[in-house]
Amino acid sequence: MKTPITFEQFSKDPVKGLLFIVIVAIGYLYIDIKMNYSGQVNKCDDQVIVLNQKVDQLTEHIRRSDSALGYTISKVEMLEIMRNEGK
Repeated sequence: MKTPITFEQFSKDPVKGLLFIVIVAIGYLYIDIKMNYSGQVNKCDDQVIVLNQKVDQLTEHIRRSDSALGYTISKVEMLEIMRNEGK
């Protein structure tokens, strides 16, 4: 593999060689962060789907509980009315 800068060029102007190495390192880190970020986004998307399903289930349970509570309250009120009329 041929390097983009020779040792002679590096020894004449080490700043350019170091800048090249730094640019390559920054490029690698950028790609690495992007890949990790994409993985995290995919995991979060999956977790959001699961949590939305749980929220839907809990909302349905609350709706049923609210309906049952309303039915029970009306039945208790009716029994109280019947009891009061019997006195």
